[in-house]
Amino acid sequence: MNQFLKWVFFGGEGVITENSRDEQRKVIQYNHLVANCLIFHNVCSLTQVIGQLQDEGDDIPEAALARVSPYLTEHINRFGDYVLNMNRKPPRPAYEFSLRARSAAEG
Repeated sequence: MNQFLKWVFFGGEGVITENSRDEQRKVIQYNHLVANCLIFHNVCSLTQVIGQLQDEGDDIPEAALARVSPYLTEHINRFGDYVLNMNRKPPRPAYEFSLRARSAAEG
């Protein structure tokens, strides 16, 4: 988590330049907020992909799922152009996700 927070806190190389304690806390809280949003995005995306694979009949072992991390960064473009569409509705998260992984005992 600390490495992920450091990656999210780009620019200034992780140095908080504010002298005010309240401003320092704000910087840290904003960094945590952005990190939590990225983690949530990653978990939703991974859940969708795993569900699609299972719907296609792929068997996903529990050991493989145990190694999946929400701290992925390769797909995030921190320095790109971002277009904000305020009318876009995000897809509803699939809270009813069920684990249909094959255990090691099942073989």
